[in-house]
Amino acid sequence: MLNSILARVASTSSISLNEFIICSTVSVVLGIVLSLVHSYKNKTSLNFSLTLILLPLIVQSVIMVVNGNLGTGVAVAGAFSLVRFRSMPGTSREIASIFISMGMGLANGMGYVGISCILLLMVCIITLIISYIQSKAVNDRELKITIAENMDYDTAFDEVFNKYTKRAELQKVRTINMGSLYELHYLITEKNVSKEKAMLDDIRVRNGNLNITCAKPGVENMQL
Repeated sequence: MLNSILARVASTSSISLNEFIICSTVSVVLGIVLSLVHSYKNKTSLNFSLTLILLPLIVQSVIMVVNGNLGTGVAVAGAFSLVRFRSMPGTSREIASIFISMGMGLANGMGYVGISCILLLMVCIITLIISYIQSKAVNDRELKITIAENMDYDTAFDEVFNKYTKRAELQKVRTINMGSLYELHYLITEKNVSKEKAMLDDIRVRNGNLNITCAKPGVENMQL
């Protein structure tokens, strides 16, 4: 199952049409599955989904064309390295999906169809498990509150947090605006997401209507 279906190519240096069609079909199917898994509970564009579908096929075709030629392989590696400088920065999940699709294309190009299928299966299982775990934490938020330097932040928002959150943990405190303001970083779990605006309004009353940011954990740190 894990052996290469192109084992004879090493001796004949030729690939039959049937072998190319089999590898290409597997690449496209695995690309479609990877695209669907990547889109599960994750916002993605049509262009990126199309990229994930076509990339395994493209890499597989390139590997088949190289077919042991060292000079061609070095030239292809240089061409692929230039793609990074012509691309917009992506999230960590997008970059991981690109590497996975390239890995599947590389395996299929060498005839290891079984290995590429197992790779995708493992990725799908891990992705679905992590997505399920994250869906259980829909009420978690990162809360940033700006306060004046003379305000005692230790107990200033206890009443608000007791009313609207199950837990509120102060993660970090830093000074901003030349030290005239403090920025408090909290990790909170809301009791009811629908009352988030009411919670922010109560915080605004206490912090003098200074800046407040409330976001899902990790939203601002998704890019590598």
